[in-house]
Amino acid sequence: MSAKIPFKQVDVFGAAPYTGNPVAVILDGAGLSSTEMQQIANWTNLSETTFVLPATQPGADYRVRIFTPRAELPFAGHPTIGTAHALLEAGRIEPDGDGRLVQECGAGLVRLQASIVDGKPGRIEFELPAPRLAPLDAAEFDELEAALGRPVSRDAAPILVDVGPRWVVAQLPDAAAVLALKPDFAATARQSARLGATGVTVYGRHADAMQAAIEVRAFAPAHGIDEDPVCGSGTGCVGAFIRQAGQRQVLGDDFFASQGAALGRAGLIRLALSDDAIRVGGMARTCIDGDLMARGKQPNENGETPEGGAY
Repeated sequence: MSAKIPFKQVDVFGAAPYTGNPVAVILDGAGLSSTEMQQIANWTNLSETTFVLPATQPGADYRVRIFTPRAELPFAGHPTIGTAHALLEAGRIEPDGDGRLVQECGAGLVRLQASIVDGKPGRIEFELPAPRLAPLDAAEFDELEAALGRPVSRDAAPILVDVGPRWVVAQLPDAAAVLALKPDFAATARQSARLGATGVTVYGRHADAMQAAIEVRAFAPAHGIDEDPVCGSGTGCVGAFIRQAGQRQVLGDDFFASQGAALGRAGLIRLALSDDAIRVGGMARTCIDGDLMARGKQPNENGETPEGGAY
């Protein structure tokens, strides 16, 4: 096993550098076991860490495995964009003549569209896996409101949206209510565990939609992430909620969501909705570029370098 593996930490969905959601991208995970991948993801302590592998399905450009600090996910949004950015930047993949890429992951094949500007990756967007929607029952509705500490909209009732990750999506009266929210993370974790959900995503409309039409926040304490700074899959599920609730007449088919202000970030996600697809896009920037070192190759407290060892 090589002593070094190329590694990038990519800031995704940020309106400016260091304002989005970071993802750790291990550019060659072929020599790592699932246990080692999970250990590394727990160590990076980011919402997700990805491991790139050779594709196994026809038509895929690469395969990726995605881990939170506690578990593997079949799909996630900002890791999808961050991984594609890292691979494009490193010259490990190339889009076709129309800028298209195909990612293989636990949720299947995910289609991406990448713009290349002056030879470098620009905005990248993915097509959300087909969402499956399920209503909450009355007890689950009450439990959600208790965990959030406030009522949610009953005109468009909360639903569970499954795109690989499974998000409970709820609408609040406006963006100010979203930003003021102080959820009970322990209660959210308990409900998420009972529902088999990744977490809860809430949104509300901005009164003055100069840049973003809605504000979004995503909570996943059951996965060790009290609040995800800027969440692609959660915001994509908001898009599915908006489409289901018939709110495209108000918000339109192509608009921006802001996220992260509650954590001192400035995320901006583009949502494009149609009857056939939901597309989620944004910018990515590499902030750390280097190598992941083999744990067994590191000097011990006596300055000795042991032979062998795992990552």
